[in-house]
Amino acid sequence: MATRTRRLQRRTEALSRESIVEAAVELLDATGAGGLTFRALTERLATGPGAIYWHVANKDELLGAATDAVVTAALAIAPAEAPGSPQDEIRTVALGLFDAIEEHPWLATQLATQLSHSPWGPVTQRIVESIGRRVRMLGVPESSWFTATSALVHYILGAAGQNAANSRVGALHADRGEFLESTATAWEELDPDDYPFIRAVADQLRGHDDREQFLAGIDFILTGVTATHPPSGQAYASSAS
Repeated sequence: MATRTRRLQRRTEALSRESIVEAAVELLDATGAGGLTFRALTERLATGPGAIYWHVANKDELLGAATDAVVTAALAIAPAEAPGSPQDEIRTVALGLFDAIEEHPWLATQLATQLSHSPWGPVTQRIVESIGRRVRMLGVPESSWFTATSALVHYILGAAGQNAANSRVGALHADRGEFLESTATAWEELDPDDYPFIRAVADQLRGHDDREQFLAGIDFILTGVTATHPPSGQAYASSAS
C-alpha cells in the first residue's frame, strides 16, 4: 500500500493541475463541452484517471478551472507598465474578453452559466473586479458603482457571446462578405412599411467590422456613465495613486 501511494504521488507531482487544465482547454476548443470527458483527458495526457482525480474532483470543477484560466489570461493587462485612462483600460479589458470568447467557442456559455449560477465564484469576481476598479477611477459615486459596472459587464459578455455565435454561423458559409451581402440584400427587400428601420441600416451591415462595432457599444455606455457622473479629476488621481 505504501509503495502504491508513493507511485501515485510521483505521478501526480509530474502531472500538475495546471497541465490538466491546459489539456482541458485544448479539448474544449477542439470538441466543445460535450467532448470534455475524463476518458478523453486521460488519453490526451497519457495517464490514468486516478492521477487526474487527485487534482480535479469532477467535470464541473474542471470546466470552472478551464474557464478561470482563460479569463485570467484575458484580463492580464498591465496598466502599470502602459498606463492609460480608465476608459482606455476598460476598452482593453473588454477586447481581451471579446477575443477570448471568439477564440474559445465554449467560453460564452460557461461565462453565462457562472455569472448566473455562481456569482460568488472566482470567474465572476475577476471580471467584476477588473471592470469595477476602473469604473471607480472614472469618478462615479459609490452608490452607482454596481449599476455602471453591471451595465458594462453584461454588455461585454452578451455582445461578445453573440458575436462568437454569429462567427460560428458565418463559418458555415464560404465567405463572410458574401454572407453579409446576402443578408443585407434580404433586409433591403423587406416591406418598407413593416421594416423601415431594417431597410435603412441594411447597407451598414455590409462589411462592418465586429470589433469596431463592439467598441462603439462600450463607448456609448462610457459616454452615458461619464455624462451622468462627470469625472472630478481629483477622484481619478486619488484612485490611481
